[in-house]
Amino acid sequence: MSIYAIGDTHLSFACEKPMDIFPGWQNHPERLRRNWNHLVEEDDTVVIPGDVSWAMDLEEAKADLHFLDELKGRKILLRGNHDYWWQTMKKLRQFKEEAGLSTIFFLSNNAYLVGGVAICGTRGWSRDEKDSAKILKREAGRLELSLKDAMQMGGEPVVFLHYPPFDDLGVIEEIHEVIRRYPVKRCYFGHLHNERTDRFRKFEYDGVNYSLISADFLEFCPKLIEK
Repeated sequence: MSIYAIGDTHLSFACEKPMDIFPGWQNHPERLRRNWNHLVEEDDTVVIPGDVSWAMDLEEAKADLHFLDELKGRKILLRGNHDYWWQTMKKLRQFKEEAGLSTIFFLSNNAYLVGGVAICGTRGWSRDEKDSAKILKREAGRLELSLKDAMQMGGEPVVFLHYPPFDDLGVIEEIHEVIRRYPVKRCYFGHLHNERTDRFRKFEYDGVNYSLISADFLEFCPKLIEK
């Protein structure tokens, strides 16, 4: 029962958003499928921390979520900045049931215990984005709720974010201040592509190990988190 992670799958089966216009993204859904099913077993869990689908609503996202649902293992999804289809947990759970998505679960203000790991996290945000102070405060609150849930479950709390909790100006204190108040030793994030991956791919800060897991950075091969 292993845990894997890969972010930024950027699927678009029902909308015109081809990723192969970008270097390295050619035929990426098939590459992802092949690598995923080669590594992942049915009793494994894969965390996808955001930018799952380019869809604008749940109906448009259905084909992308069915693609993931048919891959091996259980999938835990977080929201990214491009996941416009994302709704409230009530609506997501209802859609999941109606669409027959048996292996997909959503992470928002909650946590999941997988073996000895409590999977928790939130989207995060960037200081470069609009209304950054307001949204970062809200995201910090969501991370707090997720970590509290994780602590009640027991196990090691492992944090997943879409946005990295760092940028060119340094640590994003709103997010890191929450992380440092809990016994978190590992944090995984996506969002970054191309030239920015070299700087932020893996590092340690304040006792926490941070790792980048964007799909293109991982060459569309899920990263083993826990065996």
